[in-house]
Amino acid sequence: MDTTFKQLPAKPVSVKARFAHWALTIFTIALIIWSTTGINFSGIKATAGQITGAIFNGLIHPDWSYVYNGTGEDLVSQLWETLCIAFLGTFISAIISIPLAFWAATTKNKKWYTSRSGKFVLTFIRCFPEIVLALMFIKAVGPGSAAGVLALGFHSVGMLAMLFSEAIESLEDGPNEAVIASGGSKWNVAMFATLPNLMPALISNTLYRFDVSVRSASILGIVGAGGIGYPLTIALNYRQWNRVGIILIGIIVMVVLIDWISGAIRKKLV
Repeated sequence: MDTTFKQLPAKPVSVKARFAHWALTIFTIALIIWSTTGINFSGIKATAGQITGAIFNGLIHPDWSYVYNGTGEDLVSQLWETLCIAFLGTFISAIISIPLAFWAATTKNKKWYTSRSGKFVLTFIRCFPEIVLALMFIKAVGPGSAAGVLALGFHSVGMLAMLFSEAIESLEDGPNEAVIASGGSKWNVAMFATLPNLMPALISNTLYRFDVSVRSASILGIVGAGGIGYPLTIALNYRQWNRVGIILIGIIVMVVLIDWISGAIRKKLV
């Protein structure tokens, strides 16, 4: 018996689909070429090689005396302040995000426009970058870590609440129906069925957001919102490349450790 399989002929591609593919490719290439025409490139400066060499020399020979000197303005103190800004901003936003997530979850609202309005509000919050929010809060509370915490907290609400709402929508209805069948109220359903099943996703998403907030907090100091970004800006302005080198090393070590720790915790929760 012949058991060989005959290869089916390839499905012919329509002329319309082929034309649309090439038209999209040509349009994309033309758009990229057109976007480069607005770049004002005046050439490479004569001192570019010297400055590049100085930067790499500072990165290779960092200022180790800046690691810790007990003044509160050293690397360890600034990194600790950055971590505190990220942690507090994420913690505040996680608490605020829970009721907003129930508002935006489609499975928890009978009227479609209720969840749609919640999703619109969360999208509106996410439209503001952390840098813009930091500049706004600096005008309100002054420069420092308080402005950084408020900027990160406000921006993280939009991200965390959306992730929480998606986690709520993916929950099974069995535990909720069991509580309702036993005579439980909506409050009982939320406290004894929804939140316990939702807790691993809440913690995992919060840890992920904290991971992102650590990186954002390192940048907010550039505009005066506290953290390691401010001394990094000062070192760059005064071309103290050895100071820049040790700050970048500290940021890399901090981010890698936080990423490793949060990743290990998330794996335990899944």
